[in-house]
Amino acid sequence: MQEVEQSLYDAALALLQTRYPTGWGGAAAVRLASGDIITSVAPDVKNDALSLCMEVGAYLEAHKRDEVVTHSLCLCREDEHSQVLILSPCGVCQERLVHWGGDVKAAISTPDNQLVFKTVRELMPHHWSLVNDEFL
Repeated sequence: MQEVEQSLYDAALALLQTRYPTGWGGAAAVRLASGDIITSVAPDVKNDALSLCMEVGAYLEAHKRDEVVTHSLCLCREDEHSQVLILSPCGVCQERLVHWGGDVKAAISTPDNQLVFKTVRELMPHHWSLVNDEFL
C-alpha cells in the first residue's frame, strides 16, 4: 500500500512544482477506488472569506464522476527553497471525507514530516454520527 501513498505524494508534488514554480505553493491529490488520481489546488481569491482548501477541487471531481475516494493528501511549502510539508486535513475536509466512510485514508502531519496515513475513523474516533447509531 505504500506504493499507492507514494504515488499520491508524487502527483501532488508534481502539481505543486508546476503550478507554483516560485513562492508559496500547495497542492492536493486524492485516489479513487478505480485507481485514478485526481489533483487540485486552492483557488486564488481576493477575499480570504471565499477561500477553499486545496483538496476541494479533487473531492468535487470525485463527486462529479460518482466515484469513491480512498486516499487524500495535501502538501504545501512557504517558497521554492522551503521544505514541502504534509498537511493533515482540516476538520471541514475530514467531514467531507466522511461522505466516503471511515476507511478513507488521509495523510497526516507528523513532527518529522513522514508520509503517514490514518483512516478518517482514526482521525475522528468520536464522530458526531454516533448519536444517530451510525459508526464510521
